[in-house]
Amino acid sequence: MISSLRQAYNAAFSVEKYDEFIKGIQADWPDQLEFRVAETPVFVPAGLKSKLIEAGESFIDVIVGPHYKAKTQHSIPPGQAVPHENDHASFLAIDFAVCKDENGELTPQLIELQGFPSIFGFQTYVTEKFRDYFPVPAEFSNYFSGISNQAEYIAKLKAVILGNENPENVILLEIYPEQQKTRIDFAVTEALLGVKAVCYTKIKKVGRQLFYEKDGQPIEIKRIYNRLIFDDLTNFPDLQTEFDLTDDVDVTWVGHPNWFFRISKYTLPYLKSPYVPDTHFLSEYSDDFPEDLENYVLKPLFSFAGSGVKIHVTRQDIAEVTDPENWILQRKVTYEPVIEAPDGLVKCEIRMLYVWEDNAPRPQLLTSLSRLSRGEMIGVRFNKDFTWVGGSTCFYQP
Repeated sequence: MISSLRQAYNAAFSVEKYDEFIKGIQADWPDQLEFRVAETPVFVPAGLKSKLIEAGESFIDVIVGPHYKAKTQHSIPPGQAVPHENDHASFLAIDFAVCKDENGELTPQLIELQGFPSIFGFQTYVTEKFRDYFPVPAEFSNYFSGISNQAEYIAKLKAVILGNENPENVILLEIYPEQQKTRIDFAVTEALLGVKAVCYTKIKKVGRQLFYEKDGQPIEIKRIYNRLIFDDLTNFPDLQTEFDLTDDVDVTWVGHPNWFFRISKYTLPYLKSPYVPDTHFLSEYSDDFPEDLENYVLKPLFSFAGSGVKIHVTRQDIAEVTDPENWILQRKVTYEPVIEAPDGLVKCEIRMLYVWEDNAPRPQLLTSLSRLSRGEMIGVRFNKDFTWVGGSTCFYQP
């Protein structure tokens, strides 16, 4: 997107150097990297940077509004409300497609937003790794909100995730973390923050207290950095646990599970902005669906990582939906192929990553990640056997 930087980067690039880069990651974190890291970072021009920030802040205006909780009360599915919900989310991730407007200018278009953490640990690690191996101008940064280096970034994560607790009493909660595709992030998080990933099945409950085992000893859990979503648990119908997510227990949630639902696809119909494609709950329609359904995407509200999304919508697809209040119809956006690879152009999505401290009035933008794609959608299954695709990072023009 910045022609001079792209030309310099591509001229310096070689497959051999990329292989060294990946081997360097694998050497640092043996057997942990299970998703594809792209060959290049994204160099974001100042104009697009400003629009990304402006769009994010406009959505936050809605989230911090006085009636947001009331509007999203029905977003939490029956039987999945977790006690002791805090006043606001601890994390916010906003996904934008990089597009062009009617004037040919680069512009972000909202794809999705989540009141849920992303790969905060791995993202700072892989960003520094790109600097180690490839030409990145020193004045281009991946950090925001006055944060100028990795040490300050880690300090902010500690403040949000650890609070005032000893790291030993804080866990990263997942289901079978050693099997997750994002497990490299768990490993990096433990190295940076001292927070251990603990499987949901390994938690012991004694009265209102929770424990995990470390070196053969029970350790009380006082704070949970939550990376577990209810949707994942449906894959394990016979799971036996001492602790249920909806139990009333003496822990503080960092990333309370209720906010995963409140800030989600459920929020999209409430956002009206040049940066948001037209979106409605399916239940808002009687039979007056758009004539050009081929230009829309049908999405279930309560799914993750693109599961259940229909990108070639038909009347039959809509007729088969039995719970239209739990689906949205969203106008498709046209990703502009803006990343120049040696063999053509690649589409790009940027995820802006925020943290929200307990007493802060608004979330704080910390960093971002990017995902490159040549397929119909962003995601692994749409990009098999391609190069210059996968997860990456962004460096922003000052």
